[in-house]
Amino acid sequence: MRYLILILVLSYSLLGCSPADTVSGEFIVEPPTLLSLGFEWKISGDDNRNARVDVSYRKAGEAEWRQGLPMMRLQGELVHGTTPRDGGNHFFNYEAPNMFAGSILNLEPDTEYECRFVLSDPEGVKGKTVQTVSVRTRKEPEPAAGGRVFHVYPFGYEGPRQEPAFTGLLAAYYMGSDHSDHSIASQPRVEAGDILLIHAGVYKDNRFSYSGFDRNSAAYGTPFDGTYYLTRSGTPDKPIVIKNAGDGEVIFDGDGCHNLFNLMAANYNYFEGITVRNTNVAFLLGLKNIAGASGFTLKHSRLENIGRGIQAEWSGSRNFYIADNVFIGRHDADKLLSWWPPNVWAKFPGYPSQITSEYAVKVYGQGHVVAWNYVANWHDGIDISTYGDPDGTPYEIRDRVPVAIDFHNNDLSNMADNCIEADGGAHNIRVFENRCFNSAIGAFSAQPIFGGPLYIYRNLSYNAITGGPLKFVDTPAGVLVYQNTFIGQGGFMGPASNVHFRNNLFLGDGWADPVLNLNTYTNYSSSDYNGFRPNENVENAFEWNSPHFEMSVDYTGQLVTRRFRSLEEYQNETGQEKHSLVLDYDTFVNVGIPDKSDPQRIYRPEEFDFRLKPGSAAIDKGMDLPSITDDFTGNAPDLGAYEFYRPVPHYGPRPVRTR
Repeated sequence: MRYLILILVLSYSLLGCSPADTVSGEFIVEPPTLLSLGFEWKISGDDNRNARVDVSYRKAGEAEWRQGLPMMRLQGELVHGTTPRDGGNHFFNYEAPNMFAGSILNLEPDTEYECRFVLSDPEGVKGKTVQTVSVRTRKEPEPAAGGRVFHVYPFGYEGPRQEPAFTGLLAAYYMGSDHSDHSIASQPRVEAGDILLIHAGVYKDNRFSYSGFDRNSAAYGTPFDGTYYLTRSGTPDKPIVIKNAGDGEVIFDGDGCHNLFNLMAANYNYFEGITVRNTNVAFLLGLKNIAGASGFTLKHSRLENIGRGIQAEWSGSRNFYIADNVFIGRHDADKLLSWWPPNVWAKFPGYPSQITSEYAVKVYGQGHVVAWNYVANWHDGIDISTYGDPDGTPYEIRDRVPVAIDFHNNDLSNMADNCIEADGGAHNIRVFENRCFNSAIGAFSAQPIFGGPLYIYRNLSYNAITGGPLKFVDTPAGVLVYQNTFIGQGGFMGPASNVHFRNNLFLGDGWADPVLNLNTYTNYSSSDYNGFRPNENVENAFEWNSPHFEMSVDYTGQLVTRRFRSLEEYQNETGQEKHSLVLDYDTFVNVGIPDKSDPQRIYRPEEFDFRLKPGSAAIDKGMDLPSITDDFTGNAPDLGAYEFYRPVPHYGPRPVRTR
């Protein structure tokens, strides 16, 4: 360490600057999504953390620049997590690079934007201070025009057929299909841009019968394991399309197989309008350190009676689009049950809850979008893989770091664990405008985040039981919690680093105290412009545990525990929440406190109205958060997920558009 410090001092001397100065480095444009753009700017120096990057943007051809959120400062935050049950090393060994990272939010799909970034430091900047780039947001994947069309029919179909016609998916996708030893012998037929129209019926292979020679037996050509191995790749503009033909429901029944669709060797395959059921893993798209796919699309489909919906845990995956689907797990639809803690759940039949349906979606990689889905009756809803240290740590491999991932406008209910897990993400992870009802161990999880930023904004959480709305476990670093409505209090909030809260509503529901209890290694974590409803008559209403205030960071010492009976005490002792206030459930049009005596109760969103009531104390009490609060209606943004006099977001699948 002594020699490292000497080298750094000599390097700064040669550059003619001090360690407090900022030296501009590499600027990185991350893969765009449909609504967001992400960027990174590497620096050195700025040991006193007073440099900043201001952001502005405009559509191509417009004259006026719009302000964006400033980029987040990352500087050596440590993410080490906990230790395995059997083993001595920490799960993670990550130190955030010296850099800025940030997103431009709430953009329009398929639109060119000019983006400007200005780096400044009171002590001075060496190198480039302004970066201007033009980036286009992605468009929604669609079938390409002009591709060949193949018609697929179920076994036993006797009606008129459109040509070219095939019995079963594999016969069309490949040059033929057979249910004997030749099941994998045929070469692919499809090419980029081709469309396979799947006609109505149930596609269920007789996979345990050696039936390729028996024309009277339903045989679709899958091998003994019942899996459709699809290995042909399309392109971003010309995906290979597997789509409902429009003449009725298309059902792929896995007959209890482990994995129905395996696309680990196929890029840019597109599915729309199908039902998948009766399998453990509906779509297998990637495994860590093995192989994986990019460009997968699933739209307007239904997955039910499955253990995992989409499993994609390969770091090289890019640009999934999973939207407007319904994912129904095997958990009891009428009762919430979890596996922890026993003092709440052990008295109920079925404890601990079994993971019969583990998660609806789990992704890893870059540029993924998971949006407008309905997810119910699972252990977890929508996740980033808890993959471990990003590949190459401590030297991140740029195209293998999990960045630029959007989870938005999903409607989730009845989770034994979490609605959304951003766990394992690194930079520019965006979780926004989601609705989470009935989550046992925390609605929105960061377990961990590798540097950030993770944006959690404009989300709604109700009935989060013992975990509360947020779970900051395994030492996440770099979390921005903006403009959310959270019914419930902090349960698993830290230790974490570089965490910031603005414009949120936290209303305690009696499950735990305090209403906010951040444990943070960094005294530059912050919180302000929030509305709180502490639980009634409690001694510990707020808790802010951090290093001694004279220290900026401390990852080795014991955090100082600070507990407060009132918001005023909390404000005076910590300097946090200077513009925050206390309010109650009457701030909403129609929201009541969950019934603590019945933790298994499933609440329905239609029973509530989370809009702010006229005269609510939360109106005009927020701060401006550019690109998030641009539509505010009064003198200042309101607190919580819903702005007064603005439409409530749409959650879950949108109607199918006619083309």
